[in-house]
Amino acid sequence: MSTGYDNLPMDDEEFDESQIDFTDIEDQYQVRLDEGLDAFVVIDGLPVVPEDSKAKLVKFVLRKLNSVGKVKEDGVHMPVSDDGKTEGYAFVEYNAPSEAVAAVKQLHLTPLDKKHTMQVNKLTDIDRFGKEGRVDDEYHEPHIEPFQQKEHLRSWLGDPEGRDQMVMFRNEKVGVFWNNKEDGPEPVVDRENWTESFVQWSPQGTFLTSMHAQGVQLWGGKAWSRQKRFAHPGVNLVDFSPSEKYVTTWSHRPLQVDENHPVPSLSLEDDGKNYVIWDIATGKPLRSFTTIDVPTSTDDNGEPVKKKMQWPTFKWSADEKYVARMTPNQSISVYELPRMNLLDKQSIKIEGVMDFEWAPATPKREGIKTYEQLNPAKVGLMSVPTKEIVRTRNLFNVSDAKLHWQSEAAYVCVKVDRHSKSKKSMATNLEIFRVKEKGVPVEVVDSLKDTVINFAWEPKGNRFVLITAGEIPAGAAVPPKTAVSFFAPEKLKGGAPGNFRHIRTVDKKNSNAIYWSPKGRFVVVAALQSQQSFDLDFWDLSFDKPKDEAEKGDKELNANLQLMSTAEHYGITDIEWDPSGRYVATVASAFRHHMENGYHINLFGARDPRLCSPRKSKPRSAKNLRNYSKVFDEQDQAKKNTANKAVIEERQRQLNEWLEFRKSMREMLEEEGAEIELNNGKVVREEDGEVEEIEEIVEEIIEESEEVIQ
Repeated sequence: MSTGYDNLPMDDEEFDESQIDFTDIEDQYQVRLDEGLDAFVVIDGLPVVPEDSKAKLVKFVLRKLNSVGKVKEDGVHMPVSDDGKTEGYAFVEYNAPSEAVAAVKQLHLTPLDKKHTMQVNKLTDIDRFGKEGRVDDEYHEPHIEPFQQKEHLRSWLGDPEGRDQMVMFRNEKVGVFWNNKEDGPEPVVDRENWTESFVQWSPQGTFLTSMHAQGVQLWGGKAWSRQKRFAHPGVNLVDFSPSEKYVTTWSHRPLQVDENHPVPSLSLEDDGKNYVIWDIATGKPLRSFTTIDVPTSTDDNGEPVKKKMQWPTFKWSADEKYVARMTPNQSISVYELPRMNLLDKQSIKIEGVMDFEWAPATPKREGIKTYEQLNPAKVGLMSVPTKEIVRTRNLFNVSDAKLHWQSEAAYVCVKVDRHSKSKKSMATNLEIFRVKEKGVPVEVVDSLKDTVINFAWEPKGNRFVLITAGEIPAGAAVPPKTAVSFFAPEKLKGGAPGNFRHIRTVDKKNSNAIYWSPKGRFVVVAALQSQQSFDLDFWDLSFDKPKDEAEKGDKELNANLQLMSTAEHYGITDIEWDPSGRYVATVASAFRHHMENGYHINLFGARDPRLCSPRKSKPRSAKNLRNYSKVFDEQDQAKKNTANKAVIEERQRQLNEWLEFRKSMREMLEEEGAEIELNNGKVVREEDGEVEEIEEIVEEIIEESEEVIQ
């Protein structure tokens, strides 16, 4: 038999510690990670109960603790005080440190009842932050910073002229400007090097986002001062929740967070992550995620083809109670805010899932009184948080599907691209779910022979526009012509919308983009980022036709279509409406190309009548538009004369200076005993008995003419 000591050197030999085998001792006395303090958590916020009720309380708490891992047998130690009651906290030991970490992430701030909320922390954190020297044994009253008045983050809403602000990024300068109808943009603030890549408005215009190598900054208030910072090195994209409570940042490079690369607000748990979801009010991260790389298809050689990253990856419910992301072809993960815990602790398995969208408003289906958010799953509707499948559709020979919600969640259109059995031709169907009607009926619009390349609902309305295109011939240098089609519901008795009917199709176009006014009714159909066409068509779907010009079909549909105007903007890349629907801007952006960059702002119809200050709250219609538009005409005329007013004021100032000077000179001469008389341009001054008469001759040209003499 041999031991680790068989090869020890003799006393007369040089001692070499590296030759000794300590493996048997290390195995006997090694402290394994799962047997150390890393597997312990401390639970605070528990009810204080008599010792007789302790076992019942432990059993109740264990149901929640075991939902994220396995607590060791007899792994809950709940101290009891001298008065025979529990202390309100407990020590819990899990089988593995990873389970303890999961408990902190998912169970911290979990409500137990109306009066108690469970707080979960790692024991090692308490030991690290609470060791000697870090916590003062003597109580000190916390210092409360004095109140400081902050800027009003939506001060522009108080503008008496009802103007909106816009941002422009040109060369190295970024500026926020008032949109003036007559005099052009009026600068609010204009700064050099405000961003390193681009700027972005938050959904409600409260914040302006600037992008930097070290992270994201939010600006706001009357002077557009810095409001928040979010440290995310190498950030590429940002996305806000609908009401601006949260923001997601993403970088294609994983975060590096360690002792050598500390990042403010982030911890070691965020190392290697690409996404961070932040709470805007506190400026703290809620949770971080890695990018999911899943092959979605294979090419002709059987090699995996990765789908282009979907942005935004995390999509928000309308009320910001949930945020979700998709694992392509596998599942949808729904997280509850603000804790960011996975709903029901598991993802929703949906084999072959391609896309999903939340309803843009909290829907109220007929006969349903409980709270729900609707989220299409497969080709159908799922209710969250119950995960009940409300309505589904079975589809066959599907190549692609896109979801389009109407702004008030009354409809959702599923655009389904189908291929023939031979896969040589394509066609598109529109599956329209009428969400608020009983049973959620589905209406199919299947008269579309060509592929739909764009679709858009009217905001807060029930009409839609789509653009179709034929197949692109192999090797064709010029894209095929497109067609623009308009649809509206039939008029039913009682005002309820009926089935959708085709209004008109305009063929042989180059259009590829649809931009509805935020107020509805008007829509711009355009050709963007094209090298051959730069057309703009302005349409009115509620045109008030004279009775003698109205067509027979107009009375049956909820629409009167009229082409208002056409225009061109060379190199156009983007279109933006202002929130009031009064202006629409067309842009040739330098981010896309460098040819004739610039913008046009088009006045689109009359000013919103709701901006007028009515004496009484009376309904206003297009029929009496001329009556109350006079108020706006007067305001616009006054604005137009602002420059003339400034010139007049400057001339008045100069005249006042001259009169003051003249008055002071008169007073000085009178003090010297001189008498001054002004008469027909003559100044008579008598001094020491002598009279001096000064005459000034003024020449004035009344008329001047030229005559050519032969």
